[in-house]
Amino acid sequence: MPRKSVKTDLKTTSINEVSKESTARSRKRKADVAIYLQDPDEEVTEMTKKKQCVTQACWSQAPGCTSPCRRIPTPDDEVEEPVALSGLAFPQDTFQNLCITPVRSSPLPVLCWANRDDVWNNLLKKDKAYSRDVHFMEKHPQLEPKMRVILLDWLLEVCEVYKLHRETFYLAQDFFDRYMATQKNVVKTRLQLIGISSLFIAAKLEEIYPPKVHQFAYVTDGACTEEEILSMELIIMKELKWSLSPLTSISWLNIYMQVAYLKDSGEVLIPQYPQATFVQIAELLDVCVLDVKCLEFSYGVLAASALFHFSSMELVEKVSGFQWSDMEECVKWMVPFAMAIREVGSSGLKTFKGIPADDLHNIQTHAPYMDWLDKAYSYQLVDVERSQRSPVPSGVLTPPPSSEKPEMAQS
Repeated sequence: MPRKSVKTDLKTTSINEVSKESTARSRKRKADVAIYLQDPDEEVTEMTKKKQCVTQACWSQAPGCTSPCRRIPTPDDEVEEPVALSGLAFPQDTFQNLCITPVRSSPLPVLCWANRDDVWNNLLKKDKAYSRDVHFMEKHPQLEPKMRVILLDWLLEVCEVYKLHRETFYLAQDFFDRYMATQKNVVKTRLQLIGISSLFIAAKLEEIYPPKVHQFAYVTDGACTEEEILSMELIIMKELKWSLSPLTSISWLNIYMQVAYLKDSGEVLIPQYPQATFVQIAELLDVCVLDVKCLEFSYGVLAASALFHFSSMELVEKVSGFQWSDMEECVKWMVPFAMAIREVGSSGLKTFKGIPADDLHNIQTHAPYMDWLDKAYSYQLVDVERSQRSPVPSGVLTPPPSSEKPEMAQS
């Protein structure tokens, strides 16, 4: 046979052997993949068996050889006595109950559009999420509490001029107080700019047709320009970390009143309560928020305490879920303000051109609140003097007769 043909045969034979070997490997890989796709657990079991076989082959002992695996005893092989858990003393704060039952039960009726417990729990969470600092004035040595009173009273007047809602004012008051708590050494010449910018933000959030920025600049009588208001608007929102939706005290009052006067129809979205009664209680809140000490209490407690001064504790417990211990301090603090409101009387329900009759109670009005606040402070002084001469605890004043309270819904 020629030498060339022999070489050709050898080459062909080697190529066939290589192709058979590669085909076998590819088939093996495909088979492994198929097994894994069918059942991953079987593939893992198969791989474990292979590893065990390899391990046994590697460590198979020959005659006369010593195993490389040895057991080294511990120095102290004594059995320890079990310790009784009852003898251990754990700190009381080591464990916490993660399943906390809400203290305030839901007073909401059955809702057709949501679970009433979920809605109520969300309201409670929001009330706790927005915290205020009652001592924020200490961060501003050049400011006095009276300056805050003057500013908020002026914002109340601006709200009435532009027919803004009560919620708009209370949002602005919240934004102002929380922003001031984040700052230091604010001068009094900046207060009006901060206040009007807070109202500008609140109006854009709450009002359907909010006033334009030039209208807010106009009421400052040249003290604040449009550019300054727009710049301060962004600064305030950044400092508040864009948390701009608190549940204000006027919102809580609206909820409490609606639950108190809810009829059998179950229509919770349409106000069922008397507008005059709502306005009278809202005016008490208007005076109270002028005092910086109102920041000590949550918005829900403020609204419940205001409602208490015009109704009864039984009704307040029914509509708010609060117990007397939850609101006792706030109720006593609010006594002088309630006495001032009763002395001067309510300003009543005002009418505004272009405002529907069923929405009049929601429009923020302005009254001589600073005069009413002075009367409340005078009652506080009388209470302090009485507490110094008498062993009766401070803040415990005789409530008015039942006949002087407005008639509320029967619980």
